[in-house]
Amino acid sequence: MNYVLVIIGSGLGGGLRFFLSSYIYRFFPVYFPYGTLAVNILGSIILGILIFALDQKDLVSQNTKLFVGVGFCGGLTTFSTFSFETLNLLLESEYMLMTFNILGNLFLTVLGVFIGYLIVR
Repeated sequence: MNYVLVIIGSGLGGGLRFFLSSYIYRFFPVYFPYGTLAVNILGSIILGILIFALDQKDLVSQNTKLFVGVGFCGGLTTFSTFSFETLNLLLESEYMLMTFNILGNLFLTVLGVFIGYLIVR
């Protein structure tokens, strides 16, 4: 049952990632991976809410943690895409954009988890 929850959550998260990334690129230039950055921040906020509001207060079951935390957030956020896009920026000699992508994904996703924490405090 645990695997089924993670698989379904991952599918929904991955579907939302594709939708949001595609939507974001309608408004922002494609030379920078804004879509990946946005879904990584959103997933971090959701995970922060799940952990700090729901898990620490025993308001969610283990199944919900697996479905949302491991499955949905795992499918929504994406380190492999981030890595691929960062390498492409390097290969295209876009050093400033590459650095912004690395720092943005690192610091803004940590900030996202903190925002989730603040929301539930």
